[in-house]
Amino acid sequence: MDKKRRDFFKKTATVTAGAALMTASNAFANINRNRKVRLKLATSWPANFPIMGTGIERFAKRVKALSGGSIKIKVYPKNVLVPALSVFDACSAGNIDAFHSGPYYWKGKNEAFSLFSGFPFGMIATELNAWFDFGGGMDLWRELYAKYNLIPFKGGNTTTQMGGWFRKPIKTLNDLKGLKMRIPGLGGEVLAKLGVKPTLLPAGEIYVALERGTIDATEWVGPALDIKMGFQKVAKYYYTGWHEPGSILEITFNKKKFESLSKEQQLIIETAAEETNARMAAEFQAENSKALKNLPSDVKIMHWPKEIVDAAKKALLEVAKEKSKQSADFKRVWDSAYSYLKLTKPWTDTGLKSYLEIR
Repeated sequence: MDKKRRDFFKKTATVTAGAALMTASNAFANINRNRKVRLKLATSWPANFPIMGTGIERFAKRVKALSGGSIKIKVYPKNVLVPALSVFDACSAGNIDAFHSGPYYWKGKNEAFSLFSGFPFGMIATELNAWFDFGGGMDLWRELYAKYNLIPFKGGNTTTQMGGWFRKPIKTLNDLKGLKMRIPGLGGEVLAKLGVKPTLLPAGEIYVALERGTIDATEWVGPALDIKMGFQKVAKYYYTGWHEPGSILEITFNKKKFESLSKEQQLIIETAAEETNARMAAEFQAENSKALKNLPSDVKIMHWPKEIVDAAKKALLEVAKEKSKQSADFKRVWDSAYSYLKLTKPWTDTGLKSYLEIR
């Protein structure tokens, strides 16, 4: 066999082997891409809980549809697999694959975590989304959660929350002294600076405590969910809010489990989470709008006196300064979020606020 024929057969063999290898590789990729995955997701909400509970159920259905059935997520309401506020630890340990909750519940793990939900007098929903996606917020969130073997996604926004239900009107700072209020997070710490005694109560105990006078006031979310709790029956002064101007919820996965999925499956989950984040905010807008019309006529919508607002803004900066000294993580996240607020606020005021004042 001459040299030309030997070279021809050698090249042919090489090409054939390469094609076979590519075919095998593509087949493996398709198998991996379509590998069926079953995931357990626990929530901090009761079964069929409006907007948040039903929203995460829809997320699971969307993931299944978008993946052609290769990803099936079973959603477990609170206390079925794990208690409502144990989902973080359970997911971190790999006992569940994912959870739906709120970052401010985990401030006991790291003070900085509460800031990923937002903060008093802080960013509204659109501003928070901008900070996460274009201001470095998501990078910080994932960096800190990675220490717990977790990877978070934005999973909804309650939009601007109401300030709470009060048995008596609040006219001056003195009216806050010794007032017992169910309020979590940084909002509670700010009010504590003004003399309030923040109290943490499970959802099922709030109404009875307010009815019996064990607490004087409570915040929850907004008209759509508050009316279902029945607060309008026992407290008639309903204050507008500043403590949670746009609280982010989370869909968070066990990091090792998420990274074991194919790239296509990861992208499907990320896309469905983004859709859930936007849709849930829209649903809160829709349902709060309808519920506001159904408030009893004896409920009074109240606005905070300027004296209290000014004092609360000052107290927020004091709380942030104290926590920044105690926690380097808090300082990093606070500096990032507060700087972004100062960047984005002038445009929000120029565009949205100016329009709202004239429409």
